[in-house]
Amino acid sequence: MPRLDHFGLLAPLYDRLIRAPDTETLAGLAGLPAAGRLLDVGGGTGRIAQSLVPRVGTLIVVDESWKMLSRARPKPGLNLAAAHAERLPFPSGAFDRVIMVDAFHHLEDQEGSLRELLRVCAPGGRLVVEEPDITRVGVWAIALFERLLLMRSRFRRAETIADQLRRMGAAPTIHRQEATVWIVAQPASSA
Repeated sequence: MPRLDHFGLLAPLYDRLIRAPDTETLAGLAGLPAAGRLLDVGGGTGRIAQSLVPRVGTLIVVDESWKMLSRARPKPGLNLAAAHAERLPFPSGAFDRVIMVDAFHHLEDQEGSLRELLRVCAPGGRLVVEEPDITRVGVWAIALFERLLLMRSRFRRAETIADQLRRMGAAPTIHRQEATVWIVAQPASSA
C-alpha cells in the first residue's frame, strides 16, 4: 500500500498553518551570523531558512518533498535540493552549520540521518536539531494526532538523541524552552 504524502498535501497551506518557531534562539544556538555555508535539512517550504539568509554566506534547503520545495523556490536567497536526510548529496564537511527544525521525528532512519548530518558538518562547525519536547504533555497530544493521521512520526526524548550523537563521537548539549528542545553538537573531526 503506498504511503500517504502528508507534506505534499500540506505544502500549499504549510506556511499559513504552521507557526514559525523562534528563529532568534535557533540562530544563537547555531552560532549565527556566520560567513560560511548553512544546510537546512528537512527545511520544506524554507520558512525557517528565509529568516536566516542575511546571517550566512550560502544557505541550502534540502527536503524529500518536491511539493514543499516548490513553495520555497520563490523565496530569495535559498538554494534548494531534493534528497532524503539519510542520504545527503553533499561531500563530507561541506557545511559550517547544519540545522534540522521540527523534522527529526518524521525521519524513517533517525540514527542514519544523525550520522549524515554530522558527516556533512565541517570540523569546528555546529549541528542544531530542534524538536518538540516529548516530555511535555502538549507534545504528547501532537504525537497522538500525527499517529492518527498515519504519519510515520517517532518522537524521541532529547536525551536519547544526544546519546546517539555522543556514540557517534559528538559532544551534544541540550537546551529547553517551553515545549521546544534543541540538541546542539559539534562533529568529531573524523565524523
